[in-house]
Amino acid sequence: MSTPGAYYIPSKATWPVLATAGLVILLAGFANYLNGASIGPTMMIVGFVMFILMLTGWFALQASESESGMYSAQVGISFRMGMMWFIFSEVMFFAVFFGTLWYTRNLSVPWLGGEGIGAATKELLWPSFDAVWPTNGPGHLGGKIVDGKPSGEFESMSAWGLPFLNTLILLSSGVTVTWAHHGLLAQHRGQLIKGLIATVALGFLFVICQAIEYHEAYTEMGLTLGSGIYGSTFFMLTGFHGFHVCVGAIILSVVLFRSSIGHFKPENHFAFEAAAWYWHFVDVVWLGLFIFVYIL
Repeated sequence: MSTPGAYYIPSKATWPVLATAGLVILLAGFANYLNGASIGPTMMIVGFVMFILMLTGWFALQASESESGMYSAQVGISFRMGMMWFIFSEVMFFAVFFGTLWYTRNLSVPWLGGEGIGAATKELLWPSFDAVWPTNGPGHLGGKIVDGKPSGEFESMSAWGLPFLNTLILLSSGVTVTWAHHGLLAQHRGQLIKGLIATVALGFLFVICQAIEYHEAYTEMGLTLGSGIYGSTFFMLTGFHGFHVCVGAIILSVVLFRSSIGHFKPENHFAFEAAAWYWHFVDVVWLGLFIFVYIL
């Protein structure tokens, strides 16, 4: 039990170790999958299951400690600082990918096409390269399958189909989670639960729409991870964002379950706030992604 003059230190837990192992296996599996190794998908599944088990166990531990009154105001401040730094690290994570897209589209491709200081580069590396965007490289990698072989031809993803619908879905989910928060502060548990149900449903609907978009890209448009720099940056940005949406929806599902059994009060609900912060971060990243990846 925490006291005003003492800082509560939670008991030792194995969950951080399991989280690290799960993420390492997941990323190693993804790397193997990208390189065509048959073990890649299996490793990804194992890593993902370990990650979900970690979330379940660690959330349960935190919930029991919080509801039993073990956390002081000082602990609450440390939680908030930790979440702020975590979201900042996520911002930097996506900033790297946005930077990659900007550098490729605005600097590398024009240089390779002979613009500015790239005049000599074009002649030395690939004289026939055309500086257009989107591009799948000088070799026209990937593309639609013709006579059993990739043709190099692909279609870029339009912004005004499923991507625009997904934008509306995520913006709506930001409204519903805020509505749920107001219900919690006003002690209207029905509003809280309804708002969370709507948010979780919208989150998973977003993921379903993105899966449909990916299927169409691979089967009909010839747009894959192997379609040069455009395909790789497109799927890396949207794919990692989709993963974050999945994680956020899982977190909100746990918050929904806890809300349904009476957890959280207006004066003690940081777990809800942390989930809402993360969800708003996911919304903002998607807006940037929609503009810079789909529209520009």
